[in-house]
Amino acid sequence: MCGRFVVAEVGSELVGVLRADLIADDLPAPSFNVAPTDRAAIVLDSTKTEPPTRRIAAARWGLVPPWAKDSSIGVRAFNARAEELEDKPMFRGAFEKRRAVVPVSGYYEWKTVDGQKIPHYIHPADGSPLLLAGLYEWWKDAGAAEGVDPWLLSFTILTRDAIGRLGSIHDRMPLFLDEDHADAWLDPSTDNVRDVLDAAIDAAPDVADSLDDHVVSKAVGNVRNNGPELIEPVEA
Repeated sequence: MCGRFVVAEVGSELVGVLRADLIADDLPAPSFNVAPTDRAAIVLDSTKTEPPTRRIAAARWGLVPPWAKDSSIGVRAFNARAEELEDKPMFRGAFEKRRAVVPVSGYYEWKTVDGQKIPHYIHPADGSPLLLAGLYEWWKDAGAAEGVDPWLLSFTILTRDAIGRLGSIHDRMPLFLDEDHADAWLDPSTDNVRDVLDAAIDAAPDVADSLDDHVVSKAVGNVRNNGPELIEPVEA
């Protein structure tokens, strides 16, 4: 699973990686402890223009489908199993038409050792952005007060079975994307989405093998803690 991640930098450094055309002016500040329901930057290809416009937008973590009665449903939809997307009504529509990339600096995962949960920080060794496959949705709050924007943009992060060293930490890992598969994943015009997903799943282990990890402070378990010291290595 992926329940916490880090975005140490936001905005311009992502343009070169994913060639974004537009960057929202309301992106959240860097965070070393992003948790579900927090806002984070996602990349999507908007179909409102022709050709589609690639943009970086701020979205809430936890997918809220258009048919939801209220936004609280997103609390339990911060991850989606890649192998179950076509079987889950909550994710099926977004899988077909509204795919996103979530660029992060790294993420936290907890390994159980002798009954204790030990947090690890997992990240690219070279400091480049780590690209995670995601889905996004727009939800309209019918009860929004007059003058308040009723539209909520939300997202979820896909996961798959963990492999190699990461599999020794947790049995699930985010679905990592290299730049080529990120482009294919974002393309809203594709008519072979299942093939694109399968190709991304098959390529993810190569990205996983390139990542570093180290034990970090248990302070990361408290969402109120947020600072660069959280990603510093500590003794196991």
